[in-house]
Amino acid sequence: MIVVDVETTGVDPSQNSLVSIGALDFDNPNDQFYQECHIWKGAKVSDESFPINGFKESDIVDPTKSSDEDIVKSFLEWASSKKDKTLAGENPSFDRDFIRLTASRYHLNWPMAYRTLDLHSICYSHIVKAGKTPPVKNGHSGLNLESILEYCGIPGYSLPHNALTDVKLEAECFSRLLYGKKLLKEYMSHEIPW
Repeated sequence: MIVVDVETTGVDPSQNSLVSIGALDFDNPNDQFYQECHIWKGAKVSDESFPINGFKESDIVDPTKSSDEDIVKSFLEWASSKKDKTLAGENPSFDRDFIRLTASRYHLNWPMAYRTLDLHSICYSHIVKAGKTPPVKNGHSGLNLESILEYCGIPGYSLPHNALTDVKLEAECFSRLLYGKKLLKEYMSHEIPW
């Protein structure tokens, strides 16, 4: 599977733009992808996105950066050699939809599957199988990346997000939840709590 994360200028892939893509081949976690881009002309930018994605306005309009078309082409080329091209992550449909819609905007072939693996669902199942009750907030699942990381023994997550950092954290959680083992050297000092 390919663990993927994007940073964007908002939550609507038809109006907002990618600003970065991070990815990791779960079968070979040292094989990683990260690129940043400037936004597409006419993309809407939510001021609330800056504290979340860590970019400044000057970063997202920097003409020396690649275009969103170029980073999607690069990502799809990188992904094409992977054995399992199933996209995975924390709410991966969000990431998939941004990349897919960007590919569509530029008439690029979309070779990826529609199905994804969601870290939230896998963690929720793990908690239930352990005989515990998943957290509830506002009448629905209260699991988010921060709480999943804590559950998996990796505390201290904070904003802003970075697509490659989040991909590494998500991949580490997938490994701990699915296989009960650590994956990346960055997190070897963090013990698995079960």
